[in-house]
Amino acid sequence: MKSPTPADARIGIIGAGPGGLTCARILQRHGMAVTVYDRDPDHASRNQGGSLDLHEDDGQLALREAGLLEEFFALARFEGQEMRRLDPAGGVIAHHVPDEGETARPEIDRGQLRDLLLRSLAPGTVQWGRALQSVSGAAGGPRTLTFTDGTAAEADLVIGADGAFSRVRAAVSPATPHYTGVGFLEARFDAMDTAHPGLSALVGNGSAHAADGERGLFAQRNSGGHLRVYIMRRVPLDWIAAAGLRPEDTEGIRAHLLGEFAGWSPEVLRMITDNDGPYVDRPILALPVPHTWEHSPGVTLLGDAAHLMPPLGVGVNLAMLDAGELALSLVRSATVDDAVRGYEKTMLPRSADVARMLEGGAASLLAVPGPDEDRPGHGRS
Repeated sequence: MKSPTPADARIGIIGAGPGGLTCARILQRHGMAVTVYDRDPDHASRNQGGSLDLHEDDGQLALREAGLLEEFFALARFEGQEMRRLDPAGGVIAHHVPDEGETARPEIDRGQLRDLLLRSLAPGTVQWGRALQSVSGAAGGPRTLTFTDGTAAEADLVIGADGAFSRVRAAVSPATPHYTGVGFLEARFDAMDTAHPGLSALVGNGSAHAADGERGLFAQRNSGGHLRVYIMRRVPLDWIAAAGLRPEDTEGIRAHLLGEFAGWSPEVLRMITDNDGPYVDRPILALPVPHTWEHSPGVTLLGDAAHLMPPLGVGVNLAMLDAGELALSLVRSATVDDAVRGYEKTMLPRSADVARMLEGGAASLLAVPGPDEDRPGHGRS
């Protein structure tokens, strides 16, 4: 079957995260039809997570192509670019304070970014409650999307923007994520300035990171007076059960953590002891390095579906860069197949290079930082 022109193609994006929505927005801005399918029942059905720093050379580039950069700047927290390195005693060993007007890496809550992108799309673009089960069909297309509710749809191009556990990935690659050996435990704090003034002063306006070589803490301001802390350790994947604990046993987990972090100052340990609500276990996963695939007509991947890496500040930025490049390739190419080939020719080697640089990088989050490391390169992005 001859590859259709992008203008005539049925384009289906799986996943309404920042990557998928950015791709859809840019396509629509150029007059192209696209449908986004997402497993969530609606846009507000779950918390979207913490804060993201969008970089001027990738995430912000994509937002400029989407015509949304100024709206992003209106929402972004420029003061969130402040970064502190702490020692386990709470001493500041490095401190970056953003210059006035600095726009290199402003912060925005993941949910705010998603809402910004959703508002920019034509009504009905996103079909909620459509959890993908499989992609099938001949390589020449069209492809059939089968959903867990028994419904199906056809697409001339399927774009997998469905994250770490992508269902689209199986159509081009047998790869699955593996555990890196480093686990995060997320702790949430509310009403920081009134309920947690000491911790608020310790963290500052942006983020703060402390580590002793075996374990670490990364605190990150969110909007609305909220804070998220990621408690980072080398642990087995089943460490909670192995310790005789249950995920909902907040007090038991807290006591276990305090034993591991013995010797750290009480001021820093507020990141473990004073959280509002339960901990959330977040093991750090990654795809094999490099993760590549043979070109398959009618299917491609972007973001974590294509190149899941440790959370060192590149995830959402690369996903949005992928999305912008794929959308523009579709706008500028004669056929869908030409567009996908052109996109993958750039994206695959780039993501392989970045993944090689970050391979094993999850362990670097636990390393004692040097005094010259005043711009931590990691975050939950």
